[in-house]
Amino acid sequence: MAAKLTGLLLVALLGCPVSGDHRRDFSELPAHRLEVFQQLASLSGASRYKRDAPHSRSAQQQRDGSSSCGGGTSDQAKLNKNTHKYTFEDDDGSTVTLAWVGDGTGIILALTTFNLPLAWLFFGGSSRLYRSEDYGKTFVDVSHLLSNYYIRKEFGINVGPEHSKKVILTADVSKRLGQSGKHGGVIIRSSDSGETFHSILLPFHPGQPMLYHSTNSEYLLAYSTDHALWFSRNFGATWGTVHRFVYTYSWGPRNTIFFSTHPDGIYDKDAKGVLELKRTTDFGGTFVTLLNKVYSFGFAGRFLFASVISNQTLPRSVYVSADQGDSWNKAQLPPVSHEQFYSILAADDEMIFMHVDEPGNSGFGTIYTSDDRGILFSKSLERHLFSDTSGTTDFTNVTSLRGVYITNVLDKDNNIRSVITFDSGGEWKPLKKPHNSHCDTTAKNSQMCNLHIHAAYSISQTLDVPLPPLSAPNAVGLILAHGSVGDTISTMIPDVYVSDNGGYTWSKALNGPHYYTILDSGGLIVAVESSPDKVIHNVKYSTDEGQCWKKYNFTNETFTFVGLVSEPGTKSMNVSLWGYKQESLYSTTWLSITIDFEELLTRDCQEKDYVKWLAHSTEAGEKSDGCILGYKETFQRLAKASVCRNGRNYVVSKDQSLCPCTMGDYMCDFGYYRVGDSDECVEQPDLADRVLEFCLQGKEELLKTQGYRKVPGDKCEGGFTPNRSEQMTNIKCEQILSLEDPLPKITIIIIVISVLAASVLMMSGIILIFKKYVCGGRALVYRYSVLQTNTDEACIADNLDSGRSNTERVYHDDSDVDLLE
Repeated sequence: MAAKLTGLLLVALLGCPVSGDHRRDFSELPAHRLEVFQQLASLSGASRYKRDAPHSRSAQQQRDGSSSCGGGTSDQAKLNKNTHKYTFEDDDGSTVTLAWVGDGTGIILALTTFNLPLAWLFFGGSSRLYRSEDYGKTFVDVSHLLSNYYIRKEFGINVGPEHSKKVILTADVSKRLGQSGKHGGVIIRSSDSGETFHSILLPFHPGQPMLYHSTNSEYLLAYSTDHALWFSRNFGATWGTVHRFVYTYSWGPRNTIFFSTHPDGIYDKDAKGVLELKRTTDFGGTFVTLLNKVYSFGFAGRFLFASVISNQTLPRSVYVSADQGDSWNKAQLPPVSHEQFYSILAADDEMIFMHVDEPGNSGFGTIYTSDDRGILFSKSLERHLFSDTSGTTDFTNVTSLRGVYITNVLDKDNNIRSVITFDSGGEWKPLKKPHNSHCDTTAKNSQMCNLHIHAAYSISQTLDVPLPPLSAPNAVGLILAHGSVGDTISTMIPDVYVSDNGGYTWSKALNGPHYYTILDSGGLIVAVESSPDKVIHNVKYSTDEGQCWKKYNFTNETFTFVGLVSEPGTKSMNVSLWGYKQESLYSTTWLSITIDFEELLTRDCQEKDYVKWLAHSTEAGEKSDGCILGYKETFQRLAKASVCRNGRNYVVSKDQSLCPCTMGDYMCDFGYYRVGDSDECVEQPDLADRVLEFCLQGKEELLKTQGYRKVPGDKCEGGFTPNRSEQMTNIKCEQILSLEDPLPKITIIIIVISVLAASVLMMSGIILIFKKYVCGGRALVYRYSVLQTNTDEACIADNLDSGRSNTERVYHDDSDVDLLE
């Protein structure tokens, strides 16, 4: 019997230094990791928005989601001529790492590595590097460029930002020199997209991948195994020390570097909460101490965050700076005990989404949204699911339409349900039931039948969910996701659902789990069935956003599929299927099959192929129809019936017009919240009849409000205009800690940031890792992993795909956890 998906009990986050295996407080995730998480999928279509009349689908097509819509024979012949197979002969690599270099260059680097620890024995290691200039159709073995070094796979292929053509590989010196590497580490770098490489001997041993500056790829930061922060201004040719005994660090604007360090000049992994946050703008020549008693910090959008401990009797506090640390303000959030944590879910130049954990290891908390200064926060969503035991939250930014986010909540019956917001957290609603789906058999209440989306949490629980929800900025309104239809999310095998209007309505696109990807800015979608026990011969594709699917038999030989990849940016017309052929029990061969769809969509789209579409349209003909965040957007989108190519030069075209203000353009002010589906903001009971005051730049400020403040980024004019004022007094208040105050030592909970910034989508490098494990005397086990560089283990076949530890606990219906009222 299928059980309802349940959550993990949340435990306190304890943090770690940057050289550890845990997440870094407030630090941005590596850009290539973020992008791969967002990019390795695509979209299918629904028929919500008014374009051409949608194709009708037969009952059989609706059942299997992949029946031919005609023209299959001619397509098969065209695609046969444009399908290219490459076999990695005589390569025993257990891991394959892929990286795209540049945008539209067609250059892919593939690094294979092999080592096999077995008990106390070690059978050496090997690395081979391959390079493709035609989107993976062919590869050239360029392993000689590695100078016989063994490349550390945990450092990956470190690709520079934008069109820098820069690549860094980190070598394992001990295997090359036969010693412990006392002379320092080695990087192998390229400035021409991997055509040539040159090795550089480092004056330190790197403990993490090099961190590129976002706009100047010559600038690098490196963190050494002895906790020192190093910098280079010439792409690693020469190095200088920024500071020793560094805990966390981040690039800021221009030449700015932020980092935390111990005031006593030591490194103590348990010293969080006594650190100093410093800033340098001249690569360590001079320093400015911004804060002390710091536990963690991070820089995202235009905001600098810091978690600060005042003393042992008070809870920790979050401070925010919008001027790179010159001035600080305390974030006006509910106080939390040392058993709770904050987590920044998203941040940009306009606002912050902050998760505040509930007490009692409940596994959920409340989402608050900030004003445009990052200071005042208002309650947005209660009982938001956030599991620390798996380190995941389902909070997803739908990049294909502004203001849209999807996440999951944990109800009082310990069931998980999905909700969506179209106005940046102002209001959350259930996802509508797809028009071509029925409530699943696990539903207890058929009157509450909605779509529920599987995301990172489901993946962490090893459910059969290959990919999280996917959207792309240049495929307007499209979302593709795995999900189930019922009164709550289910552990039954999920299906693939699609929305073509930013999540307002959905349609079932494919039965069962699939890998999927967007090509040609949404003009083409490709999907491959996820079935570990089944040999894959067919790829499915759609030119009408998933209404009709055709099948292409890309091979007749035995081929075990492990991953579907395409160039980041969703503009490519090429897709590669990676997998292996098993030659014998102990011998396998990696191969990739690349399909070029350019011959399928040979005609360039013309103006007649596009139609106008009003985003966020729900009440056609109404004056306010389409108004969201204070303005309307009318896009020019490809008509579903148009079978043509958008091309690499395609740019999303849109017109904007302002709207009069309504309650929907306002968020609830500090001390107020919305109840149910009402637009009205009511006062929080614990703050009723109290003077609302907060501290800004050392002076007390009084807030007079009717309970509303405009959503950051909202452009509405006139209409509903509630009174609101902030009155500065001459009363001094404790804004930040004195830099001379003694620093207490106390254990607190870290503040975690997982910033899914839009700029990440523009990075030119994207990395994918495939792993296979070989165990003597046992069947071969293969694993497909999205940037999880776990070390090879010997004969752990039974647990290869399990991300859960033995200490994890799950929710039960009789749980006595404290619930937020």
